[in-house]
Amino acid sequence: MKFDLNADLGEGMGSDEALLEIVSSASIACGGHAGDAITMHVALRAAKARGVAVGAHPSFADPENFGRRRLVLPPEELDAQVRGQVRQLVEIGEEEGVPIRYVKLHGALANMAAEEASVAAVCFAAVVGLADRLAILALDESAQVEVATTMGFPMVREAYADRAYQPNGLLVPRSEPGAVLHDAGLIAERAVRLARASEIVAIDGTVIQSEARSLCIHGDNAEAVAIARRVRDALEAEGIEIAAPW
Repeated sequence: MKFDLNADLGEGMGSDEALLEIVSSASIACGGHAGDAITMHVALRAAKARGVAVGAHPSFADPENFGRRRLVLPPEELDAQVRGQVRQLVEIGEEEGVPIRYVKLHGALANMAAEEASVAAVCFAAVVGLADRLAILALDESAQVEVATTMGFPMVREAYADRAYQPNGLLVPRSEPGAVLHDAGLIAERAVRLARASEIVAIDGTVIQSEARSLCIHGDNAEAVAIARRVRDALEAEGIEIAAPW
């Protein structure tokens, strides 16, 4: 069995080098919530050196709020923001000899696209044609999955290692208690259960069935490196190979 570990990188958290020794895919911030041309070059070179697959991690252009404030934008403005961010990373990737394999939305934009098919459709239409065989990494059981599939994108379903879930399969909002998990041992147990039994336990105890085969560890979590190492060790102890699906 193969399973992907991904992390959100290029966000200025100082843990990128350590995380790249552990994960199999890296979602690189491309100027919306964090990052600039310099950090993109650095992240792409570091990922290439370790054989880690790379994706684009666009968001609302709102660095003051790290892309975590919900915005209602005209479709043409949202299209321009997403397209501009992903295009820049693709172009820098071409300079560095690193293909951009997938797109994963960040923060409030990701949450809105998970809930509203119309938002997902604008975001995914914005990246059509920017790179060969560009895939979508999408929260399982969300509107993103249906939209990406309908639009014909290669698609990988994702779950979150360090976030609590609502019973409907969406994430608990960060504004609520218990939304972010910090116990590396508990997170590793959840990862093994997901990989082996395709199950996630929601914050109220509800057992959610999940087809996710990529697990995200947020790079801005203070315990990110310890969590990632514990998760990888636990999965490999179960005979699960950590490998990118792209």
